[in-house]
Amino acid sequence: MADFVGAVDQGTTSTRFMIFDHAGNEVARHQLEHTQVLPRSGWVEHDPVEIWERTNSVMQNALRHGNLSASDLAAIGITNQRETTVVWDPRTGRPYYNAIVWQDTRTDSIAAALDRSGQGDVIRRKAGLPPATYFSGGKIQWILENVDGVREAAEQGHAFFGNTDCWVLWNLTGGPDGGIHATDVTNASRTMLMDLETLDWDDELLGFFGVPRSMLPTINPSSHPEAFGRTRTSRPLREAIPITGVLGDQQAATVGQVCYAPGEAKNTYGTGNFLVLNTGTELVRSQHGLLTTVCYQFEGSPAVYALEGSIAVTGSAIQWLRDQLKIIGDAAESERLARTVEDSGGIYFVPAFSGLFAPYWRSDARGAIVGLARYHDNGHLARAALEAICYQSRDVVEAMEQDSGVHLDVLKVDGGVTANDLCMQIQADVLGVPVSRPVVAETTALGAAYAAGLATGFWRDTDELRTHWQESKRWEPQWSEEQRAEGYAGWKKAVERTLDWAEVK
Repeated sequence: MADFVGAVDQGTTSTRFMIFDHAGNEVARHQLEHTQVLPRSGWVEHDPVEIWERTNSVMQNALRHGNLSASDLAAIGITNQRETTVVWDPRTGRPYYNAIVWQDTRTDSIAAALDRSGQGDVIRRKAGLPPATYFSGGKIQWILENVDGVREAAEQGHAFFGNTDCWVLWNLTGGPDGGIHATDVTNASRTMLMDLETLDWDDELLGFFGVPRSMLPTINPSSHPEAFGRTRTSRPLREAIPITGVLGDQQAATVGQVCYAPGEAKNTYGTGNFLVLNTGTELVRSQHGLLTTVCYQFEGSPAVYALEGSIAVTGSAIQWLRDQLKIIGDAAESERLARTVEDSGGIYFVPAFSGLFAPYWRSDARGAIVGLARYHDNGHLARAALEAICYQSRDVVEAMEQDSGVHLDVLKVDGGVTANDLCMQIQADVLGVPVSRPVVAETTALGAAYAAGLATGFWRDTDELRTHWQESKRWEPQWSEEQRAEGYAGWKKAVERTLDWAEVK
């Protein structure tokens, strides 16, 4: 048997290929950023062709860096930025339009109209999601209605839709020459088009958005030995390697954090924050602004569900300090700058650049910095940005406890921001529970590798995967209850100041 498993991690800002050994250790990686296309306020796009080119490059380079060949891989998994919508011509492989990114808010009028009509309640019941700009259904509708020729092409069977997992999979398996048009249950559950109980596309939901069923990929379990095909020898690896795992990025991180039992949760700190709580095979419908979603499904087993709190802007708030305000040169400098002050001096930064996601779901919100005085400097702003990451996570934890009755004893964390020790300490302080980071912090790619390896027998079962998880660092709360309550009360006041800013038609 080959000694390694590979994982394509197609994210919001970059694509990488990581290779893991049997102990779950990283042995090689390569990563490349792609362009963030911002045509106008609220619009965020990616070039799908650039993403595919980056995928080619990172797969080849990771193997070269590890002094490996494709035949050393037992299987490949794919994980991806969810909800980001690609529509392409399967005859040529050319996208009809740029990928519309999950952060994009151009479909706010579509979401608002669904709620006004009462169709939003049907979407909540069947898909577990509120009608929001976040999800794929409205983005497909926008492309069908606004890009010349796409509606006609779709009705003739000449337009495929997929989140970026589909786009990468289709290209890896041959593209116009027999590429596999498939997705998994976790990605399908983010479209507003799949019924959570049947795990199939729902005709009523498709009708709400005017989406022809012929556009849609086949829905498969997240881990399966045959469902996703093999890489074509004409593609980057020049070998027919089985692709046996596909998971949306946050579900992949949940698998990588070995949260396989009901009540176990993780929080991923990336462009946004995503807190996922495993609820087992039970569908828990949120009453407090969370999403009901599919956590994963392994071959031969029922789907496992989750509650998720999705936060649009966390790590990207640090990028904003770097790229727009230019008060830091890199992400690591945000910690150094924030440490120049003892606290935020009473200012709050609510980075509602794309509205507010969970638990508020307010597309009319916009970013605000409140409580400013002449006394404040860039150190206070940097610290307020870190606190914003943590307060938004507390909003979600509070909602999760109300929905599930589960009180977190510890929060497992992963993602790039976890390298910021100060931010993780603030997170423990704001929540009042310990925060734990694993040795392998890149759990998104690891989870995709786990899903792929389980399908091929590379790993025996989830009990074996649990033995690989090791804690790297733990942060214990240091604030008093009074500090914690006072800080959170100020945050809630600041959030109120961001609402009713943008007009939603």
